Amino acid sequence: MHLPSRAARALVLAALPLALAACGSSGSSGQSGDAKSSAAPAKDPNAGLLTGDQLKKALAPASFFGTGFAVDPSGARDSGGTYTPPSTAPTAEPDCSKLDGTSWIAITGVTGVSFAQNDYVNKNTSEDIAQEIDAYRGTTAAGVLKAVGATAKACPSFTDSQTHSKVKVAGHAVSGLGDGAYTLTLTDPAWENGTTLIAVRAGTDVVSVLSTDGHDNGAATARKLAERLVGALRKTS
Repeated sequence: MHLPSRAARALVLAALPLALAACGSSGSSGQSGDAKSSAAPAKDPNAGLLTGDQLKKALAPASFFGTGFAVDPSGARDSGGTYTPPSTAPTAEPDCSKLDGTSWIAITGVTGVSFAQNDYVNKNTSEDIAQEIDAYRGTTAAGVLKAVGATAKACPSFTDSQTHSKVKVAGHAVSGLGDGAYTLTLTDPAWENGTTLIAVRAGTDVVSVLSTDGHDNGAATARKLAERLVGALRKTS
């Protein structure tokens, strides 16, 4: 039998540790790749939330509003099919005059990730009915409703920018509507009729309406519209 020379055996023995080290390095790299591939993907914070396109479909149609009312094109807006970064920093001192606007929910200083809104005006009487739905992440919607409730204390009154008269604000919680609701009533001696604002939480969404329709400070119409929007949201969920 032919045996390898002493020099050849020495070369084989010298190369063996290098081969073993190379195998160990390859195995370690493979394990690292497996660990990375098995890592759970980051959770989408907007998962399950309705987009602006979907919220728009939940808004009350033109047929809901009475004779003489028509949508104001300048007040019809939505966030489309994408989400926007939210703001969760309520303002320390709310701008009370925002209560006299169709997007009055902005007074809380908290914005959602999607929204849809429009405004119907009666050309004969100038009565106004506005509707908006905002979607929020996590438990933010509950915080928004709480902020609305605090508004009555923070804004007992404010000055109307047009008539320069004093607007009084009164508020109270509303039972039997959505997952919680709060209403604000604005009255001013210079106005022909007051204004009713209602905010309702429906899961992660907040419905906000404004009404000056009727002779009850807009209360009946505001309640009816809020119920209509909450019902539409529950059908989409």
